[in-house]
Amino acid sequence: MGKYFGTDGFRGEANVDLTVEHAYQVGRFLGWYYGKDKKEKCKIVIGKDTRRSSYMFEYSLVAGLTASGADVYLLHVTTTPSVSYVVRTEDFDCGIMISASHNPYYDNGIKLINSKGEKMDEETILKVEDYIDGKIEVPMAVRDQIGCTVDYSAGRNRYIGYLISLATRSYKNIKVGLDCANGSSWMIAKSVFDALQAKTYVINNQPDGTNINTNCGSTHIEVLQKYVVDNGLDIGFAYDGDADRCIAVDHKGNVIDGDKIMYVCGKYLKEQGRLNGNTVVTTVMSNLGLYKSLEREGMKYEQTAVGDKYVAENMMENDYSLGGEQSGHIIFSRYAATGDGILTSLMVMEACVEKKATLCDLAKEMKVYPQLLRNVRVADKKTARENQNVVKVVNEVAKSLGSDGRILVRESGTEPLIRVMVEAGTDEICRENVERVVKVMEAEGLIVD
Repeated sequence: MGKYFGTDGFRGEANVDLTVEHAYQVGRFLGWYYGKDKKEKCKIVIGKDTRRSSYMFEYSLVAGLTASGADVYLLHVTTTPSVSYVVRTEDFDCGIMISASHNPYYDNGIKLINSKGEKMDEETILKVEDYIDGKIEVPMAVRDQIGCTVDYSAGRNRYIGYLISLATRSYKNIKVGLDCANGSSWMIAKSVFDALQAKTYVINNQPDGTNINTNCGSTHIEVLQKYVVDNGLDIGFAYDGDADRCIAVDHKGNVIDGDKIMYVCGKYLKEQGRLNGNTVVTTVMSNLGLYKSLEREGMKYEQTAVGDKYVAENMMENDYSLGGEQSGHIIFSRYAATGDGILTSLMVMEACVEKKATLCDLAKEMKVYPQLLRNVRVADKKTARENQNVVKVVNEVAKSLGSDGRILVRESGTEPLIRVMVEAGTDEICRENVERVVKVMEAEGLIVD
C-alpha cells in the first residue's frame, strides 16, 4: 500500500483526509499519463455514489482531467462494478469511482480502475502519489488539447442490460427483498429484478446525501432480516454503498454471508462443470466451516491476504472462476473483473431456481464455526506481532486447537491495531484463547489505551 492509496483506493473523511485538491491532482496526473503517448485524447469514465461530497470530488476530478487533455465520460450515480464493466467493454483508458464503500457518509474515496476493469496496478498508483507529493511535473493542456465532458448515462443502462442478460431463468412469482443502503444500487437493482419478473420489495432506496449506509445495507443486515420475515419474502439481498458487495438473507431470516454464498455458488458451479480448477479463492478471514465444507464436497481452496484485490489477483493468475470475502465481495471472473453485489444476487438466484431449492436449504449444509475477533490497539504493530512471547503463545494456541480450530493474528492495514481471531468448536474456547494471547501482549507492555 502507498502513502495515500490503500487496498481499496484513496479513502478518508471528505475535505479532511481526502480533499478537493487531492482529487484535482489525481485527475491532472491521470489525464496526462494516459494521453501522453496517444495522438487522440484519452478517454476516462467516472462514476459516483450518493454521498453529498461525491459531487464535489466529481467536479474536481473533471477539472484536473480536462486540464490535462482527457475527455471525461460521466456515468453519474452508479455502482463500482458498473464502472469496471464500462471500462473493460467500451475501450476506455481507465475508470474512476468516487465512493467510500460501506463507510459513513462523511467519508469518501477515489478508486482507480485499469482498462481491463481491474483495480489499478501498484506501479501506476505510486506515480499518482509522486505527483501529489510534487515529485513529478505535468504540463497543462492548451487550446484544442483541452478535454471535454460527455454525459454517459447510456453506459450505466448498458450495464443494467448486461446483468439482465446473465439470468438463465425467470424469477416470476419469487418475492425478493432488496436493501440498497441508500447508495449506488438504489435505481439499478430494482430495474434488474423487475425485468426478470420478480416481485421486488425495496428498502433504503431514498438517498439524501447523508443517509448512505446509515442503519441499512450489508453492514446492518438485521434490517433486511426483519423485513424479509415480516413480509413473508422468499429471499433478500443487501448491498453496501457502492454495491460491490452483497450479503443475503433466506426466507427464515438467516444471514447468508460471503462464505456461505461462496459455498452455495461453488457447489453449484462444480455441479455445472463451471468451477475452474475445482477451486474457490478466499482470504485468510474466511470461516473454518467453509474450508471443511468445501473439502467435504470435493472442492479445493486457496487463501490470500485480506482484501478483494488479492483475491482478484490470485484468480486472474490461475484462471479461477470464483472467489471472495466473508464480507460479501464475491468475484465471478467469467462475468466480471471485480466484486459485484447485484451480479452475486443473480448467481445465488440461479442456484436456487435451477435446483428448485430455498437458499436456506442450500446454505444449511455449511456449518459455521464460532469465531471471536478482538482488535487490540498497540504502539507498534510490527513489534507487537513479532514479539517472542506473543509468537510463542500463538503457536501454543494453534497446537492446542489442532484441526478443530485455528488462530489468526495479523496487523490492520489502516489502523494501529493487531487483530486476534480464534475459531473453535465453542464460543467459550474462542474467548479463552483470545484472552490468552491478549494477556501476553498486555504483560509485554505492547497495548496502549
